[in-house]
Amino acid sequence: MRAHKTLWMLTAIGLSGAALAEGVDGAATAWMLVSTALVLLMTPALAFFYGGLVRSKNALNTMMMSFAALGFVGVGWALLGYSLAFGEGSPWLGGLGHALLKGVGLEAKGEIPHLLFMAFQGTFAIITAALLTGGMVERMRFPALLLFLTLWGVLVYAPLAHWVWGGGFLGALGALDFAGGTVVHINAGVAALVGALVLGARKDYGRQALLPHHVPFTLLGAALLWFGWFGFNGGSALASGELAALAFVNTMLAPAATLVAWALLDLLRTGKVTAVGLATAIVVGLVAITPAAGFVSPLSALVLGAVSAFPSYFFLLWRPKTKLDDSLDVFGAHGIAGITGALLTGLLAEKAWNGVADGLLFGNPMQLAIQALAVAAAVAYSALGTFFLLKLVGLFTPLRASPKEEGLGLDVTQHGEEAYVEGEGAVLVLSEASPPALKPVGGKA
Repeated sequence: MRAHKTLWMLTAIGLSGAALAEGVDGAATAWMLVSTALVLLMTPALAFFYGGLVRSKNALNTMMMSFAALGFVGVGWALLGYSLAFGEGSPWLGGLGHALLKGVGLEAKGEIPHLLFMAFQGTFAIITAALLTGGMVERMRFPALLLFLTLWGVLVYAPLAHWVWGGGFLGALGALDFAGGTVVHINAGVAALVGALVLGARKDYGRQALLPHHVPFTLLGAALLWFGWFGFNGGSALASGELAALAFVNTMLAPAATLVAWALLDLLRTGKVTAVGLATAIVVGLVAITPAAGFVSPLSALVLGAVSAFPSYFFLLWRPKTKLDDSLDVFGAHGIAGITGALLTGLLAEKAWNGVADGLLFGNPMQLAIQALAVAAAVAYSALGTFFLLKLVGLFTPLRASPKEEGLGLDVTQHGEEAYVEGEGAVLVLSEASPPALKPVGGKA
């Protein structure tokens, strides 16, 4: 019996190996399956990170902005976005060859199945769209957000991904973006900034303290984001070899250095280290290492992580003194850190580690110029595209909640739910069309 069982197992293993398409590597596929799941986890993790930073009356709405991206951006990516990003086309935009997933099957794309490559890239589109919502929380109407995110994923994210990774002009120039410094973080940071400007400040901004309602949620989100980021950066090697190991280790070291630098800045400035500050530091370090993860040495990753703390830290101190209500500091944490990381990649890239290109400090000053051009292109396209789409959506449905809705909180007014129910019931909001309450019959009320 045992011999038959062993023979069956060996036969199954052999058949599974035979089922792999030509060029598909089993180990690479296994790692990319895990990486895809890790990156998808980052969007719910972001929901916790953002949800803890807002007031309790907007907690569900803020978290649902991220969860909504899982569906609306994910479906848009499968139907059209992937083709525009990675289909054969011009230096500016991919074609429609992969629309509706045409030609996307189990054939090899590098060392992994094409279908898995599409799914992995789709998780990047989802998290990028979710990130930008942090600039518009506590005041944007949910129906408008759903339409905006769907369009943005297809018309802003996908073309920029094509420019860098899909055969577009920035990739052809030699721009280095290992896992999304320009495509994801600069893009999301600038979009959040534009969104905050178009919507305007929250009605209570500058009038009362808008404090985080659940800092442990934010710490939990930061921890899960760091965990997922190993798939984000490590998976961007699209294989399970040495390059994945380099990106993986750099993803551990750079945020650690950012955390130390941030804590020391806090101690020198106030004598206290805040939990929200360290959670933010982790994200800033992860963002900064993203474009460089597979291009720099581990020691350079430590330097990059420490240096990246400074511009974001001081920007986050300055921003609340202005009228700019980038509610959750998406531009400071993602835009500024993404720009810092992209430019430092042009300084610290080392061909001895990546086999692709050296940076300025290793004899190739042109790389820094190319990185600066990629940053400028990402900023310009994201800003213009986001502004246009917000104005377009505003023609069909109001973008912003009314002052009354803001006052009650978007959990109740947009979703009919509350994150926290005290006592015996929740806030009841009746629409103007609701019928009047019935009077009791046969007695006084």
